[in-house]
Amino acid sequence: MKENLKIGFIGAGTMGKAIIKGLINSGFITKENISASEVTHELANKAEKEIGIKVFTDNNELVKSSDIIVLSTKPYAVGEVLNDIKNNLTEDKIIISIAAGISTEFIENAINKKISVIRVMPNTPALIGEGMTAICRGKYTTKANISFANKLFSKVGRCIEVQEKLINAVTGISGSGPAFVYLIIEALADGGLKLGLPKKTAIELAAQTLIGASKMVLETGKHPSVLKDEVTTPGGTTIAGLAVMEENKIHSALMKTVEETARVSASLGG
Repeated sequence: MKENLKIGFIGAGTMGKAIIKGLINSGFITKENISASEVTHELANKAEKEIGIKVFTDNNELVKSSDIIVLSTKPYAVGEVLNDIKNNLTEDKIIISIAAGISTEFIENAINKKISVIRVMPNTPALIGEGMTAICRGKYTTKANISFANKLFSKVGRCIEVQEKLINAVTGISGSGPAFVYLIIEALADGGLKLGLPKKTAIELAAQTLIGASKMVLETGKHPSVLKDEVTTPGGTTIAGLAVMEENKIHSALMKTVEETARVSASLGG
């Protein structure tokens, strides 16, 4: 890969902004080498002020000035966007798509060129360098291309490569997962609030507990069930709480949540 690659984001919505800001904060890429596009001058001006990068209103201008094009638009708009830009896509460029439900094959067929297409499922904690990203390669993606994508998204958190047939499952766990975790934090904090803790204190206790527990899983390599058992003593407080969770089928509900999210992801595109 050449030095000083220029990356252009088609779409500067929530996920696009999170990745852009995360990359800039990491120092991996300078503001001068990153740009975006938006559908109106109003949105473009707003994004420019918020992020501090060049934001186009013409996707083709962005494509011409970028080595890597990130499709961060809504899934339903991907086909239209590709049709608009395909004449300016040359085979030395790389397309990275973060559009849920859109396959690499769909993109390859839409542009009808031998261009490297990499499908990515990131999440919003990329903004603070704690993202979880899964990537999968298209038909024309080289080892160097996928290695660069891994390096790029590793700058905003963890990155793994998966088979494309599994990417909707990834969406169910980590793509949409932050929203599910926020709900869990809110519920735990509300439990503390009910018992008299100040809201700010309860939220801090809940959020840090999830951070600590998550790091224990990642850094010890132990299965979550083993770590759970290490916290649980006979006749103690933890087993009493776990019994309530079991009675309310929390485990089953979370499994079904992932399954339903993956199902919707699969239905979004081609």
